Formats: sequence, C-alpha cells, structure tokens
Amino acid sequence: MEEVRIIPCLDIKDGRVVKGVRFVDLRDAADPVEAAAAYCREGADELVFLDITATVEGRGTRIEWVRRVREVVTIPFAVGGGIRDIGDMKALFEIGCDKVSINTAAVKNPNLIKEAVEQFGRERIVVAIDGRKNPAGGGLPRLEVVVRSGEEATGIDIVEWAKKVEGLGAGEILLTSKDADGTKEGYDLEMTKAAAEAVSIPVIASGGAGRLEHLYEAVVSGKASAVLAASIFHFGEVAIPEAKKYLKERGIPVRI
Repeated sequence: MEEVRIIPCLDIKDGRVVKGVRFVDLRDAADPVEAAAAYCREGADELVFLDITATVEGRGTRIEWVRRVREVVTIPFAVGGGIRDIGDMKALFEIGCDKVSINTAAVKNPNLIKEAVEQFGRERIVVAIDGRKNPAGGGLPRLEVVVRSGEEATGIDIVEWAKKVEGLGAGEILLTSKDADGTKEGYDLEMTKAAAEAVSIPVIASGGAGRLEHLYEAVVSGKASAVLAASIFHFGEVAIPEAKKYLKERGIPVRI
C-alpha cells in the first residue's frame, strides 16, 4: 500500500471557509489564509480549495481568493469550483496551483478531461464526483452522480462515470457523498469502495468524517488512496498529526 494522504478541504464562500451539512446550512469556520498556513505547519499532505458557489452562481473561480491562499501554501494545492474550460485551468496554473478539480463541467463535456490531460498532464487533473444514494426500484442508479453543488441529478451511475473519467485520462478522483457530507457519521463506504475497485487511479474519500476511526475505515473498507476532511480539522476536533499517528499505529502507511 502506498502512503495514504491526509487532505484538509477549504470550502470557500464569500472569501471565507465555511462548512455545512449535505451541502447546505453553511456556517463560518475560518479565514482561508490562516487555515491554509496552519494545515501546512501541521503536516497536511495536500490542500484542496473549493469555490463552492461558483458554478451555481454561473461564474468562474475567484482568482483573487485563490491567490491569497496560494501565497502561504507549501504543499501540493488543488483548486476546484467554477472551472469551466482550459482557459480557467490555465489561469490557476499560472498563479502556482498544482492541480485543478473539475466536476460539473466534466459531466457536461467529458472531452474537457481529455483536453486538459493532453495540455497539462494527467497528474494535474482531478475529477470531482459528487454522489447520492437512491432507493432500489426507483429507476435511477443506486449510486448517482449529482452536479451543481448537488442540486442537479444526472441519472449517471457513479461507477460507470468513474471508469469513463479514468479512460479519458484523469489522474485521480475526488469522491464526495452528498448524503454523508458534514454529518460526521462516517464516509459512505459502499460508494467509496465501489468507485475505488472500479478504477486503478487514486480515489480520495470525502464527506462524513467525524472520528479518527472513519479515516481508517475509508482506507481499509472503502479502499481509498487518500482521505479528505473539513469539519473535524476546521473546528479543532482532530489535528493532522493526531490523524497520522492514529493511522500509522493501525498499520496504514502515512508520511510523518
């Protein structure tokens, strides 16, 4: 097993870090620059910045917000939210971002993944997949892709989309369960495992971390290559070094 990455996520709205439950009921959590600097000091492996209202508001990523955070980040830095085309990606790479994460735009135009990989390299292209569970017998996929911050159903099966994303060249998948997001009840292990076992590229588990055990379960049961979390880190419930120590003691390789 390769080293498992611990990745804090900065969900940004109006220039502030916020956190909600199931993508709604957002509350203020931190200043993004201060939070980013703290996570770098604590030993986070990567940092994800998501401009969470960009797509719904019909705009691109707020470059000025990203630039402020990028100035203090000393670890690999991925940005998503409002990335619509190659030009948007180029603008982010030009200010020093290491990776871009595309979601709604990729579903609407899958060829964008291929174009981005050809221009920037697969290691710089993350495809974010937001998913929900549907009841059996309803005519919809059990595990369904949703877009536009979870507001729009697609009828697309998550496993099939994950396979397509890999085939188009994406370097990794950031998989978030809308149902579990912010609940602190644990990652959706069924969804995570289904996607991770369907592809050979890394799958980052996201949505639902509430305890240290949840990080371990995402890797062992969910087969995730990395774990992303927000609430437990933002509100001081778990520190990055504590998470790494816990995982290492349970036999999970991490970078200390």
